[in-house]
Amino acid sequence: MTLLSRIGYMLSCWLSCPRPWHRAETRIERDVLACLRPGDVLLVEGSSRLSTVIKYLTQSSWSHAALFVGSEVAERAGGRPGACFVEADLAEGVRVVGFDEYAGCPLRICRPMGLGAEDIETLARFACRRVGHRYDLRNIFDLARYLLPLPPVPARWRRHMLSLGSGDPTRAICSTLIAQAFQAVRYPILPTEEWQDDPRRCSGCRRRVLRRRHYSLFTPRDFDLSPYFEIVKPVLVDGFDPRRLAWSETEDALPEM
Repeated sequence: MTLLSRIGYMLSCWLSCPRPWHRAETRIERDVLACLRPGDVLLVEGSSRLSTVIKYLTQSSWSHAALFVGSEVAERAGGRPGACFVEADLAEGVRVVGFDEYAGCPLRICRPMGLGAEDIETLARFACRRVGHRYDLRNIFDLARYLLPLPPVPARWRRHMLSLGSGDPTRAICSTLIAQAFQAVRYPILPTEEWQDDPRRCSGCRRRVLRRRHYSLFTPRDFDLSPYFEIVKPVLVDGFDPRRLAWSETEDALPEM
């Protein structure tokens, strides 16, 4: 390993190190795992230094994204028993992990609609074939500059300093891998729109055409904002009856009707 690679790896470990943020496991977390289907994108609100940077840059709560491929596919890709996600980690690169990796973090399920079994298989295979790949370490230096600007500058200016390496800090985050996988099966995330002439229909007719954005421009929040992904809330999947909830408030705390 070269000196630059070694320094980059040390920086990535520092950026990825979780900060104190304890949340006990809840029934909702267990419901999430039971509700997941292959092809689902799991959004995570992390607590690491890197998560803070991504949330600031994207103006979103979501700092990480992982693709659910199922235990069988993940284990074939080299994952340990219980692994079921493919994710891109800043320090370790593309890897397969289990649900325990996200325990205690706020989560959201984004589900693509209309994909057949063959598309889902292609999606998972695309992601699994990239297990072991690493990101360009230049982007790690780019993200570190946000947290340790030299010389010191006001925080409101730090965003404009992210120009080292690729010049685009979103290239170093997890959503790039998942965006590539969905584009491999021609599934839209947040495409741009343009109008083109359509002489086959009539003279002067136009039609709306979608154009894919480059995969490096996607961030975790784009799967949340996309109109082509359904937001799945596990507690509502099997029906929800608010009258069956147990409340701790006394009658005195209820508002008067």
